[in-house]
Amino acid sequence: MRDWDAEKTARDPKTDREDLETLARSWDWHVRRAVAQNPCAPPTILDELARDKVQWVREAVAGNQNTGPTMLVLLAHDADGFVRATAALSEAAPPDVLEELAHDETVDFDYTRSKNRHITQEAVAKNPRTPAEVVKFLASHRDEDVRASAASNQKVPPDVVFRLRTDQSWVVRKRVAESPVTAVEVLDWLAADRIQDVRKAVAQNPRTSAGSLRGLAMDRDTNIRVSVAKNPCADTETLEVLSEDWSWKVRDQVAKNPSTPEDTVRRLAKDGDQSVKKTAQARLNE
Repeated sequence: MRDWDAEKTARDPKTDREDLETLARSWDWHVRRAVAQNPCAPPTILDELARDKVQWVREAVAGNQNTGPTMLVLLAHDADGFVRATAALSEAAPPDVLEELAHDETVDFDYTRSKNRHITQEAVAKNPRTPAEVVKFLASHRDEDVRASAASNQKVPPDVVFRLRTDQSWVVRKRVAESPVTAVEVLDWLAADRIQDVRKAVAQNPRTSAGSLRGLAMDRDTNIRVSVAKNPCADTETLEVLSEDWSWKVRDQVAKNPSTPEDTVRRLAKDGDQSVKKTAQARLNE
């Protein structure tokens, strides 16, 4: 029978070390996993649990912020793929270990998308500690989710980002559009993408040029225009145009935008929509 009270105590950051040592030897693996998840669990206890016979306990150790490089090397060679994938996500993982895990072909079936996911390679691709050359290698992976994870990594080389802007997968192009390191010219290219989610990501990116934001302000999709209206880098001309948009959601975001000129906010304070009016009046009273 599962010991819920002990599990709660084991997960509590305020539980003292002596009690955690006792709980780490519990017969119930749920309790041992809770100790491994405890953000205040000391390395000595985590070291013991890293060799636990239950994979879920070892996985919890791999995900603990207190787990050091030495233990992560051990867990990166674990027999269970989920443990290795969790170790690959850790920012404490040594670069050479991440390079090795980049070749780990472990997959898990994602029922929400009805496809296999290369969980370890995705983890390595998105880890900010992963060397640039490894990210570049994974950016050419046959699987779109691995490429998308690589595209989201700020270490991805500029030439790779430029290539990924034309990737056949919109999921990859969306990650490129979301990245804070994507070059302006790449964002300009993606502003004309046929997929709405990609254009929306461009509209939300603070690096997007004023010219592209002006073009996206005319987009047929309301959510994209709302994203432009939220963007603090939108210029006065764009915000003026959007302040007269037919959708109250767009006008409301213009009223909230700190870059919107005061005279435009004053005009919106007399808007026919009560939500827009209230937002604009609140801005004027700040």
